[in-house]
Amino acid sequence: MSKKRKHSYYLIHKPYKILSQFSTENDKLGLGTLYDLPKDIYPVGRLDLDSEGLLILTNDKSLNNKLLNPQNNHSRTYWAEVDGVPNSEALKRFSERLEIKVRGKKHVTKKASVKLIDPKLLDREPPVNVLKHPVRSWLEIRLTEGKNRQVRKMTASIGHPTLRLVRVAIEELKVFPLKSGEITQISKNVLYRKLRLL
Repeated sequence: MSKKRKHSYYLIHKPYKILSQFSTENDKLGLGTLYDLPKDIYPVGRLDLDSEGLLILTNDKSLNNKLLNPQNNHSRTYWAEVDGVPNSEALKRFSERLEIKVRGKKHVTKKASVKLIDPKLLDREPPVNVLKHPVRSWLEIRLTEGKNRQVRKMTASIGHPTLRLVRVAIEELKVFPLKSGEITQISKNVLYRKLRLL
């Protein structure tokens, strides 16, 4: 009888324009072009092609349901660089409840926290077009749900489209000090504690 493989856990800082899957799709590169990991390792959740930041990779199938089940209300923190500077009224609308479209259907978002910040982030490659978007600002956004392209739809709804989006944390699990493209292994105990699963 073969021995059951031990669970492994990795954190990555997913770069811009990399798919949240190991395979390449059409001309879009996957995680397999960056990392050589065992074939049973897969991402928990996903970030869209244009988003960057924290992604968990594991072969622990139970983690997927624990973390992604909306009943568990796990918080996710994002830094969003947006076009223009939202005023206090726009930020209040954002934090209360917004109506967005999710897969063609109306969805009213849960309450969120949002504030203007000034993060010290390295430019992505390629950088945001500053000639096209001369006035920009950064928002720190904390959500307890993760609908498809939700942050982008929410910032667009208040009139400030997202230009760059970085997931910086899930609960107390933070992407830093990892730089774009970097990977680190983490123990189950530390991971579960930071995700409030213990």
